[in-house]
Amino acid sequence: MARMKLRKLEEYLQGVDGFEQPKILLEQYPTPPHIAACMAHHMQAQHEDIEGRLVGDLGCGCGMLSIASTLLGAQLTVGFELDGDAVDTFRSNVVEMELPNVDCVRADVLQLAGSKWEKSFDTVVMNPPFGTKHNAGMDMRFLEVALRLANSSVYSLHKTSTRNYGVT
Repeated sequence: MARMKLRKLEEYLQGVDGFEQPKILLEQYPTPPHIAACMAHHMQAQHEDIEGRLVGDLGCGCGMLSIASTLLGAQLTVGFELDGDAVDTFRSNVVEMELPNVDCVRADVLQLAGSKWEKSFDTVVMNPPFGTKHNAGMDMRFLEVALRLANSSVYSLHKTSTRNYGVT
């Protein structure tokens, strides 16, 4: 059961600031509040994978999925993001919304496998770079890391045009 109705969650997420100047090479794009709310609400309402859980958010950007997880009662949410500007916006969003138990670590997601974060999270969420501009298969590389960091569930958004990556 979700602690907050879907519509209310989406309303809160509409107040999350996004990228001021998205970096094309990092494939930065915002996760729309509606999609983030639906995804997080489903994770909790249908699978009970957020409330009271440790949640990791890979390539968290400005924090949309991290904030959604926190609003739905995650015990602790940790976002991981390479870009310092996005980390600053993430932290600003968290302070502005007065959210406890959520933080962002500036890190290269691809370097997290084999680190102290391995098997540290009950649930991992992400809207990864898809690899459509360059770095084909980047979303699958993020997924491989997510599977190593999660000890229970992974939720990830993908683009259909990258579906056949690695398939011959």
